[in-house]
Amino acid sequence: MKHRGDGVGAGSDPPTEVLDSIPVNAVQSPPKLFVRTIPLDDRAGSLIDQLPQETPLAWLSGDDGLVGWGRAARFEPEIAPEGTTPTDNSRIGQGARWFADLLANAEVEDEVGLPGTGAVTFGTFTFAPTSPGSALVVPRVLVGRRGDHSWLTTVTDEPGERPAPPSRSVTEPRPVGPLRWRPGSLTPEQWMDVIAATIARIRAGELDKAVLARDAHAEADAPLDVRMLLKRLHARFPGCFTFSVDGMVGATPELLLRMEGSEFDSLVLAGTRPRGEDEESDRRLGREMMASAKDVEEHGLAVDSLRAAMEPLTEELTVPDRPHLLKLANVQHLATSAHARLAPGVSALDAVAALHPTAAVGGTPTEAAMRLIAATEGMDRGGYAGPVGWLDGAGNAEWGIALRSAHVDGARARLYAGGGIVAGSDPEAELAETEAKFRVMREALTDPGT
Repeated sequence: MKHRGDGVGAGSDPPTEVLDSIPVNAVQSPPKLFVRTIPLDDRAGSLIDQLPQETPLAWLSGDDGLVGWGRAARFEPEIAPEGTTPTDNSRIGQGARWFADLLANAEVEDEVGLPGTGAVTFGTFTFAPTSPGSALVVPRVLVGRRGDHSWLTTVTDEPGERPAPPSRSVTEPRPVGPLRWRPGSLTPEQWMDVIAATIARIRAGELDKAVLARDAHAEADAPLDVRMLLKRLHARFPGCFTFSVDGMVGATPELLLRMEGSEFDSLVLAGTRPRGEDEESDRRLGREMMASAKDVEEHGLAVDSLRAAMEPLTEELTVPDRPHLLKLANVQHLATSAHARLAPGVSALDAVAALHPTAAVGGTPTEAAMRLIAATEGMDRGGYAGPVGWLDGAGNAEWGIALRSAHVDGARARLYAGGGIVAGSDPEAELAETEAKFRVMREALTDPGT
């Protein structure tokens, strides 16, 4: 069945299924906004260097990306009541309607006309429908870069107003300082017991795969400067998507989707090994993963999940038969790149709602895995493993999965890491995998020499 658009493109409306699931009066009326995008000639320096300390928003990959600050508009979807089906994604539909209403009520002057220009909202959606933390934020000021093009977008409440341009006197990002670490919701031993019990349930035929996560906590002496975390993450993982949206900060390798017009791209990651100590051991670890029945099964389930979610929304879907290796600074993954041409009227947030949660972060069958996660992890994931990214008024978008991430609140950071559990999993190996994934944010929070 084809879905109609979610209202983020001209002339489209949210799909009937989504609208029917949105509570009456759930979507707050957005303000009247005046949006102007102009080209910038100055490409010097990092986009992160444009950011003030307060409320930084960012989505970065290589030299390209978007950064924003200030708050012209913000929307929080209603939290679903306990007992809601764990695969319910009506919060995404609420966000789609709100942004569509904002666009309908906005005056937009766009002199650049590229993805990420005009009206843009950054977004984060929680992993589970009953969790608080989903939000869409339209910044007052946005600076973007794409290849040889740079631009400035300002958003005001009155025509003719002009917020301050990017400041050359922005303060330097502040080091983190001393940190106090404390364990997460489960000790390593308790978490391995949960893994062992999950493996037994999988072998008994209750489900095929479950992705289980752990948390850890850090606290500094002063509020954390998110810009410092962004600089460290982006420098170490330039090929990942470094993000900061409403407290969720990280560098995810997993592209949930990229939308430009009707063209759709996605990158599925499942199956992990550490990097080797030298080239020979690195290649050996990669070959072992490519030949591992456990890792190939885990990856295949994630690819099947994407295929099943996207086929009803596409006119053409291309998914390679075999994965390739994606090597990052700390780990390597089995990866599959998918491409599609979406059916008329299908939008980015339609696809986000259809894809989340993927088997790479939830499991298979999806609902059984989600219920097991809620019952056994001992924590609320919040935005971890949920969709994070941006959307513009023309329907262009980039959304990732909030992995290798932490939720930052003042001086505190809550880190998350997880792994896919299948019949051939080993609890100690899964614990080691999460430790390798924790290292991304631990290093970002640690000042050199400490």
